Amino acid sequence: MVATSCSFRQNSFARLRPGGPSHAPPTTLTTLTGVQVIRELRELLRLSDFRKLLTVRLASQTGDGMFQVGLAALFFFSPENASTATGVAEAFAVLLLPFTVVGPWAGVLLDRWRRRQVLFVGNLARVAITLAIAIIILTSGLGPAVYVLALVNLSINRFLLSALSASLPRVVGGPLLLTANSLTPSLGAAASIAGAAAGFALGLVLEPGRTKDAAILAVAALVFATASALATRMGRDLLGPDTRADAVAMARALHELGRGLVDGARHLRRRGTPARALAVMATHRFVYGVVFIASILISRNLLEDPANASAGLRTFGTVLAASVIGFVLAVVLTPVLSPRTGPHVWIVYCLVLAAASQFLLAATIARWAVLAGAVALAGAAQGAKIAVDTIVQRDTDDAFRGRAFALYDVLYNAAFVGAAALAALVLPDTGYSRTVFAALALVYLAAAAIYLARSRRGALTATSK
Repeated sequence: MVATSCSFRQNSFARLRPGGPSHAPPTTLTTLTGVQVIRELRELLRLSDFRKLLTVRLASQTGDGMFQVGLAALFFFSPENASTATGVAEAFAVLLLPFTVVGPWAGVLLDRWRRRQVLFVGNLARVAITLAIAIIILTSGLGPAVYVLALVNLSINRFLLSALSASLPRVVGGPLLLTANSLTPSLGAAASIAGAAAGFALGLVLEPGRTKDAAILAVAALVFATASALATRMGRDLLGPDTRADAVAMARALHELGRGLVDGARHLRRRGTPARALAVMATHRFVYGVVFIASILISRNLLEDPANASAGLRTFGTVLAASVIGFVLAVVLTPVLSPRTGPHVWIVYCLVLAAASQFLLAATIARWAVLAGAVALAGAAQGAKIAVDTIVQRDTDDAFRGRAFALYDVLYNAAFVGAAALAALVLPDTGYSRTVFAALALVYLAAAAIYLARSRRGALTATSK
């Protein structure tokens, strides 16, 4: 779902960011030639411990893709559950809060606990939680317990992703670490997409109802069990840490992290360009979130018969496929066009394209317009994000770069949670409102104008100094 689509972190023309273990670098393999990638991938796969860690990542993220599709089918496309704006907003709050709250603090715990045990126990815990959700669905249906358990499960996944990234330097050294940092998140994201596709296909084959939702989750639990078993192939101390802090030291580290994030925010504000880039990305993400939630409701309640949940799921799958096309176009075109315009102007172009996609939806809700709008908006979102990543990496001092990206992730996901709250207030249950789409288009245009004006003012100020 959204969390998956946000995790690609691709940046076709930026360097690796140093920093905490909770995130892999936002680079793509386009900074390397195809021959280099193949050669270094072969070298990596010769490393036994790297292969073992990679298989744990692939299994864990495949299961996560299936789990998220199971939740999507349950929350948004179950025949017995009417899909309303409020219900969709609540579900997205559950899905994204772990990425907003857990992420920045995960590194402190991972410096105290054996990371191999985190991977083993964490995936094992996800087995129990996922099976518990499946049983509750079969016996009681969707209720508060499902939301709470889903939140816990996704929080554990967020922690596991941090553990996987923190463990990588323990199994790869030297110049190969750069390639490993680029490859493993991309392969993990691909595994998550593959798991989501498998869950989606399973949902189309099975008869609609509670049994289908529970079956998808049960298969996801089996994949989590596989990931847990794969983790046992590694030695208990292989992934570190070498020394484990006591409770007092951990509490001190948590306090220092909170203070460090505040210092990082102050640094970004002083530098100017990174703060403006993060602000415009948060705005973009906020509006994108409203549109994404609207697309779920439109697919389920407007373009298809609300009583036919399977048809709504197929339509939304088509919208997601259109979004993937936009994403791929942005990944291909941004490295070519952005260097000619500069990242700041490229962000403005992307915001204008996003505005055009919303004006199109305000004009017509025809199926072709929904798909075309999805392509344009996804391309604009990813194109702007690549440029923002570049600006934050380039213009942030090395000592603050890790904290900058921790703040980046908090803003990125918190904006979507805020979007869910707004969508619950302004969207009808059909998901379509000409007024709302026109207003979103104007927000994009205003953001583009403000960002362009402040970027030019900042450039003039820097030149005069």
